[in-house]
Parts: sequence; structure tokens; C-alpha cells
Amino acid sequence: MDIAVIGLGLIGGSMLRALAAQGHRVTGYDADPATRAEATAAGFAVAATAAAALAGTSLAVLAVPLPALTTVASELTGYPGLITDVTSVKGPVRDLALPRFVGGHPMAGKETSGFAATDPDLFTGCVWVLCLEPGETSLPDWLTVAAEITGLGARVVPLTAAEHDRVVAQVSHVPHLLAAALADQLHDNPAAATLAAGSFRDGTRVAATRAELIAAMCGGNATAVRAELDQVLSDLHRMRALLDEPDPAQALIPALRPAVALRRAWPPAPGAPTELPADPGVLLDLGRSGGWITAVAEDRTKVTAMRPETGRNSS
Repeated sequence: MDIAVIGLGLIGGSMLRALAAQGHRVTGYDADPATRAEATAAGFAVAATAAAALAGTSLAVLAVPLPALTTVASELTGYPGLITDVTSVKGPVRDLALPRFVGGHPMAGKETSGFAATDPDLFTGCVWVLCLEPGETSLPDWLTVAAEITGLGARVVPLTAAEHDRVVAQVSHVPHLLAAALADQLHDNPAAATLAAGSFRDGTRVAATRAELIAAMCGGNATAVRAELDQVLSDLHRMRALLDEPDPAQALIPALRPAVALRRAWPPAPGAPTELPADPGVLLDLGRSGGWITAVAEDRTKVTAMRPETGRNSS
């Protein structure tokens, strides 16, 4: 397949590498001349303009930050091929009403960025949401994109844009804000910087992400982030109140035990693979139940799917 990748940062550059390794003819483009030069020096086909990268391709991957998508979308007028993206917020991208669009989001980011951080194996085993909007998304187009993504070793999860944005607010966007708040404990506090160890490292890793990227995803998903952050703040206030009890240690135990069990049971173990019909309702039920797709049949009538194992021992 002839594929254009627009944006060659961590995700886009890794896709350029991974798709080329799969034997696709891939052309990249990035607005930054230095990034284009870096990708060219690494041996990849890189165009001088987005339009030149898109010419003659049948799939366009938009791997630019959310604020830049409107500008990039203007380059797609009249584009006949499929379009997907890797943006961490899906609602605003859906609102652009791009033709033949299948919204995507690989949960494969890390705190480093730029073409120098790219890795062709970044997506192996990762979860990759592909948005399936009932009555809106073309199922054949969705399955074509899903086949390419599973070909990179990723696990495709079908969800709507609204469902995606709510869930990533819970497990990605709010954690970035919490990590930033925890990292601020180091401000003018050299003793804390010396004593900080594993729990601080694990809780603040994503605070090292570029501030502009955190702001773009949290600000772009502000409605869902507000709601989920309010819930976390409510939980923290409840735990704060328990510290005022006569025996705060005993008061905290029943509040903490459910979280201990949930964390010990994560990540979910996969159950047995099964074949499912490539039906939008069936696919969305799979995603909503925490399941994922590992392969798409060549005739596009079935998918190989897995759901989390039930009854896993969390002790």
C-alpha cells in the first residue's frame, strides 16, 4: 500500500519506520525542516510538502498535534484515499468531518519525543483505539485500517469518539495532571529530590512529557477531563477526611483495599481468541467490554478477537 505519514514526531516517525518495515511504500512529511532532514538521513522517503507526500497514496496518517490538525486538514481537500490519525483526543477531530476518516489513537506514547525517539517496535502489543461511529464510519474502510494496524502487532479496540475521550481522560489525561502536581513537590525542596524513589518515579514519569503536548491533549478534551478530575478530587478529599479520624490508619484501610485489588488485577489477562463477525454492533460491544482485535480476515467478514479473562485472582 502507498501511505503518507504527515508529522514525524515520536508516533508519526515510529509509524514511518514500522510501515516501511512491513513492506509498504511510505512517504513522510514534517513541517520542521530539521525533522525532515533527520528522517531523510535515516533513509526514508520524505517530501518537501504535505501535498507532495499525499500524492498517489491510498492511506494518509495524520500524526500532528491537535492544534495543527485544522491546517493539515486543509491539505486533504479532494484526497481520495483513507484518512486516519493518532491524536489523543477524538471528538474535535471527528468534528472536522474529514472524508473517509477513521479516527485512531495508539496508547503507545512515552515521555520522550521527536524523530530521534522513534522506534519501529513501538506499537507491538500496544492498544490502539479505532473509532467506529454507528451510521457514520464506513465499515470496509474501518476494517482496512484495522488490518494495517494489527499488522503492526497492535491490539485494536473499537469505540466511539465520545467513549474514547471519556476513558482516556480517566487513564491518561488526568494522570498527566496528577503527575505534574506530584512533580511540583520537588520545587525548592532538595531533600525531597534526594529521598524520592520508586513511588515518586512511577507516579511522575509522564510529567516529563513536553508541557505543550500535555496541554494540547488535556485542553482538547477539557469537558471529559474536568468531569474525571472532579471525581479524583472528590476521592482525595474523602481520603483527606479519613486522616482526621481518631485512628486514621484503620480508617484508611477499607478505603484503600478496593484500589489495591483493582491494581493487582491490572493489566487484564487475555482470554482465548475467538472469531467474531465484522459487524459494527458486535465490534463496539467487544470494545466496550474491554476486548480487542488481533487480526482481520482477508475477506473482511470476520475478525480474531480476545476479551479479558474473567475471574482472575488478584491476590
